[in-house]
Amino acid sequence: MYDEPEKPHALVCTEVWGGNRKVIRTVKLPSLVAWVASAPINEGEGGGDLHYMSVCDFDLISRVALADVSGHGNEVNAVTQTLRNLMHKNINAWDQSDFMRGLNDAFRQGSNGKYATAIVLSFHRVMGRLAFSNAGHLPPLWYHAAQKAWGWLEEGTEAKKVSGLPVGLIPGTDYSQTVVTLNPSDLLVLYTDGITEAGNETGGNELGTRTAFGMGAPSSSGLSEIAGRSPASTNRVVSGQSSQ
Repeated sequence: MYDEPEKPHALVCTEVWGGNRKVIRTVKLPSLVAWVASAPINEGEGGGDLHYMSVCDFDLISRVALADVSGHGNEVNAVTQTLRNLMHKNINAWDQSDFMRGLNDAFRQGSNGKYATAIVLSFHRVMGRLAFSNAGHLPPLWYHAAQKAWGWLEEGTEAKKVSGLPVGLIPGTDYSQTVVTLNPSDLLVLYTDGITEAGNETGGNELGTRTAFGMGAPSSSGLSEIAGRSPASTNRVVSGQSSQ
């Protein structure tokens, strides 16, 4: 199990927080509480998984971005700065269309042939609505507190064949966004392939086993237990729990 060595961090207006370095921390955003676990193989260089969070100028919109870049260490540093800059540029926009197009263009033009899967979410605390876009990334888990049931946070099946690809592959790719209602005490779990490729004591797949049999109550302690059993190579778990 992971211990949490750092004190909880509360984001303030206009702040962008994150990166690709080792961190195990609770992060507070408007009407949301998040828990982040990132443990690159080489802590000195940083990993190929990037996580960023931001809060808009008016304390209304929170954005979370998780990307799995093809590469690691120093070769990902430029991409890390690119994502941070895009988070700042679009900090007040709930609509994610420009953000996703900008991310794809940035990878095509300045990432030395690299590409990435990415999931980006924007939560409007007054409306209680969550807009999300998925660029070839693993779908987040969604715990529906009212129903006490787990499901997937997925886009509609009507997307075109050339939409939703990893960023940096094809110029002009369309990225759709889906809007859902995030209810009080709902829980989202975002992860990279450090979770899905992790093994357990019986030789099975950690996430697949826990999803099939239920992952228990949505708590940071339960999530940290999952992260603690994963290979030390990714930002394996990023979670957000509505606290409205």
